[in-house]
Amino acid sequence: MTKIKVIIPAFNEQDSIANVIKDIPKIAEEVIVVNNNSTDDTVKNAQNAGATVLTETNKGYGYACLKGMHYIAQQEQKPDVIVFLDGDYSDYPEELTKLVTPIIDDNIDFVVGSRVKQLREGGSMTPQQVFGNWLATFLMSLFFGAKFTDLGPFRAIRYDKLLALNMEDKTYGWTVEMQLKALKQNLSYIEIPVRYKQRIGVSKVSGTVKGTIFAGFKILGWIFKYSFKK
Repeated sequence: MTKIKVIIPAFNEQDSIANVIKDIPKIAEEVIVVNNNSTDDTVKNAQNAGATVLTETNKGYGYACLKGMHYIAQQEQKPDVIVFLDGDYSDYPEELTKLVTPIIDDNIDFVVGSRVKQLREGGSMTPQQVFGNWLATFLMSLFFGAKFTDLGPFRAIRYDKLLALNMEDKTYGWTVEMQLKALKQNLSYIEIPVRYKQRIGVSKVSGTVKGTIFAGFKILGWIFKYSFKK
């Protein structure tokens, strides 16, 4: 039986987090919500929905993901697969099964949920998100021959392969770092088209000018860093 754990970074997602947890298929043996300095009822609602809740006081998406990984590393029984999922209910958590199937059945190392236009609800991605994804994946194709079309946060990866990536980004560069390091380490990967809807609440990245600019610089920084790295 494949052991699957889910890591959900969460900052002020009280209105959505219980829905996310509730819709995660039962094949996931543990759902780990990492509270990243929430000032609302995110923690209470996540606990009531049955999740393990951790707290990371350093603010940043990568910080939260690393906290979840550290928690798992302390457990005696390690998982086979880690799934990363946002807490805003913009993804469809029930599609987790689609993401882990290629890993379980076809020995794929890494699967990214691609938010293809045909399956996206209108307005669910801002124009800057769409352009940023296009630019980042175009550059990865240009420099590395990558086949990625999205930096989607809904993704699954073999636990041992995740550890080998030695992830380090603490903020907005987490997703692109994972994809770049997967390319560098020649992991097998595919994208699976997933549905995407308007999130509950305001985005902490694309919903602000500062967040959008900072995320853009972080993503491009990682790409150019790896482009010139031996």
